[in-house]
Amino acid sequence: MAEIGVIGGSGFYSFLDGARTVPVETPFGPPSEPPVVGQVNGREVAFIPRHGADHRLPPHRVNYRANLWALHSLGVRQVLGPCAVGSLRPELGPGTIVVPDQYVDRTWGREHTLYDGPPRPVAHTSPADPYCATGRAAVIAAGNGSLASSGTMVVINGPRFSTRAESQWHAAQGWSVVGMTGAPEASIARELALCYTSIAVVTDHDAGVVAGEGVTQAEVFEVFARSIDKLKALLTDVIGQLPKPDTDCACRHSLDGTAAENLW
Repeated sequence: MAEIGVIGGSGFYSFLDGARTVPVETPFGPPSEPPVVGQVNGREVAFIPRHGADHRLPPHRVNYRANLWALHSLGVRQVLGPCAVGSLRPELGPGTIVVPDQYVDRTWGREHTLYDGPPRPVAHTSPADPYCATGRAAVIAAGNGSLASSGTMVVINGPRFSTRAESQWHAAQGWSVVGMTGAPEASIARELALCYTSIAVVTDHDAGVVAGEGVTQAEVFEVFARSIDKLKALLTDVIGQLPKPDTDCACRHSLDGTAAENLW
C-alpha cells in the first residue's frame, strides 16, 4: 500500500495528501499509532508519529519493533526517520539539519531485536554502516549544500537530558549530536532489510558544549516547531528523489545467509 515510510513527530499529519488510516496488527504489539497512508510528491507514503499523536510515549517506551514491522507489512522499503537532537559541536547551531552516517547506542532496557528466540530464529545482522547510502545521498542532494552531510549521533535513553559532564564526555569523543530515538530504530530497520535514513534537526546546544544554562523541554519543542516547515519541504524533495521499490540496495541483503533470510 506504500513504498516509503516516515517516522516522525505528530506535526507531520498535514504532510500527506488524501491521508487514510490503515490499522495494522504486529507480532510485537501495537505501533505508536495506526499508520496513515497518503501521497507526497506523487509517491505513496506511510506515516507513524513516533511518540503517538498526543506525544504520550517517552523515548524509552516507543514500540520501535511494532512501528517498523507495521511499515514493512504495508510494503514500505525506504524509511525516513526525522528526529530532534542536541548539538555537541558549537558550529552545529539550533535549526541545523544533520544527516548522520554513524550512531553510538547508549540506551538500555529497550527491545533491541526482532530475533529474540522462538518462534523467530536468531539472526545476526551488521549495522557497521547503519544508514542507507542511497537514502543519505538523496537527503544530501535535496539539501543542496545546506545540511551537515555527516556526523555521529549518540543515543541516550532519556527522557532526561544529559548532565553537563555527560555532554562534555560525548563531545570529547568526537560525536556530533545527541538524541533519544535513533536506537534501536535504525538497527531494527536493518533487521527487516529496510533502507533507513536519519534526518536530525538540531534544537539546542547540549549542556556543557557552550556557556549557558542546560536545555529545557520547552526550548526543544519551540525550535523543532519552527523547523517543521523546513523539514517538510526537505522531506517532500527527498521522497521525490528516492529510488523505486524494486531498486536493489545493500540494505535489502542484510538478512542474506541468516536463519531469517526468508522469514519476512
